[in-house]
Amino acid sequence: MSTPEIRVALEARCSTGESPVWDEVNSRLLFADIPAGIIHAFTPSTGERRQWHFDRPVASLGLARSGRLVVAVGGDVVMFDPATGARSLLATVETNFPELRLNDGKVGPDGAFWVGTMHDVASADRKPIAALYRVDAHGTVERKVEGLKVSNGLAWSPDGRSMFHTDSAGPWIDRWDFDPATGAISNRTRIATPSNEEGRPDGGACDVDGNYWSSGVSAGFLNRFSRDGIMLAHIPLPTPGPTMPCFAGEGLRTLYLTTLRRSADAPPPSGDVLVLDPGVAGAKVGLFADDLP
Repeated sequence: MSTPEIRVALEARCSTGESPVWDEVNSRLLFADIPAGIIHAFTPSTGERRQWHFDRPVASLGLARSGRLVVAVGGDVVMFDPATGARSLLATVETNFPELRLNDGKVGPDGAFWVGTMHDVASADRKPIAALYRVDAHGTVERKVEGLKVSNGLAWSPDGRSMFHTDSAGPWIDRWDFDPATGAISNRTRIATPSNEEGRPDGGACDVDGNYWSSGVSAGFLNRFSRDGIMLAHIPLPTPGPTMPCFAGEGLRTLYLTTLRRSADAPPPSGDVLVLDPGVAGAKVGLFADDLP
């Protein structure tokens, strides 16, 4: 593919913009600024913006069938209603917060919220003591993958039968067989070990062709991999710290990309939300099954 035009969609100036989610019902993009503890909402067609503040880092979020959001806050997963501001604890996942905190999370094809943790210390001191968890609408927490430093990059293939998962400090990208009925994972396969220069894998997303798009957070690239780990595209970005891609808009044919600022004086567009035409539609992301009895 040719290198797409990349524009600034929103001058967000986040410290660590993350977890963009397309809210199709309201035609808006939701995303978090992790250390600020803020969920942002941005409506591209009107420019309207909203914010909701939390008292701890907000690492990731997903849409629920009820219209609420499932949100990773500190070491907890909470349910949040943007319409009323109501919040309720669903599950405490990480009791060792703040040494370990929740990180990248996404709703899977099984209707559960999959969320990982990270050892939140200086990168040189990180140990493989983090994990990936599955949290269902009853608040049941299952520990699925252990031995991680920075769990990241969750995404599912269009048919819901493959799960992609990364460790940003590995660095590696794994593909698992996934059962969308039960959330069971099996047959772990390491498909890529991107170098620091290629871009260590941060957040990810899948397109309708089953390819995996990965934010190369160490190198300022957006990378597209085949399901077997072949790098199909290596797109340079106007900022060194991309964090997560999100397919959005009509037909999921627009791609938004959150970014981070490594210092307070980092120039734009670091910390802003970028937008580009990816040339392919995205795979749909699941809704949290909070309508279960």
